[in-house]
Amino acid sequence: MLTFAFDIGETIVRDDRYWTSWADWLDIPRHTLSALVGAVVAQGRDNADALRLLRPGIDIDAEYAAREAAGSGERIDESDLYFDVRPALIALRAADHRLLIAGNQTARAAELLRALELPVDGIATSGEWGVAKPDPAFFARLIELAGAPPDRIVYVGDHPANDVTPAKAAGLRAAHIRRGPWGHLWADDPITAAADWRITALTELATIT
Repeated sequence: MLTFAFDIGETIVRDDRYWTSWADWLDIPRHTLSALVGAVVAQGRDNADALRLLRPGIDIDAEYAAREAAGSGERIDESDLYFDVRPALIALRAADHRLLIAGNQTARAAELLRALELPVDGIATSGEWGVAKPDPAFFARLIELAGAPPDRIVYVGDHPANDVTPAKAAGLRAAHIRRGPWGHLWADDPITAAADWRITALTELATIT
């Protein structure tokens, strides 16, 4: 039995709604924000820098709270899941693997994901833990949550620097998924060579033993 731990953004859920909601809240053309997110990602910067470029001096935490108070806050529902999420989880569960979801998201995102009643054994986010990838402390918490030896944990994610490299450094195995802007941008880059597997759909994980 393995423990499969899944990143969230662009692995389990699409980030479309997240960024379009920010664009609408700040009254910025959606394409402008989307293009800037891509630009800062290509530069290896935090994707939130796209907001800072458009609104210099923005207090992102304060704006996030204001959005929530106005009823325009974070939302995740079934339509945000990638098409292969439930089939992959069901297949892995049937094979008696332990399943976790853990990524760099808010505490609110964890609540929303739990409400979807996905067939997993646990859900955790950096917002709940107070530590974010690629910090080794994040993966230490993940190993604790898994209750399994690191080499029996497969971390699945799209971002080499946040997912593959630190997971391997923590002794985990890693699967890089070619999905979303990060997954496609670095799919053939040497940085992904450290991944134990390279996949294009979560359903491919059923072949891992």
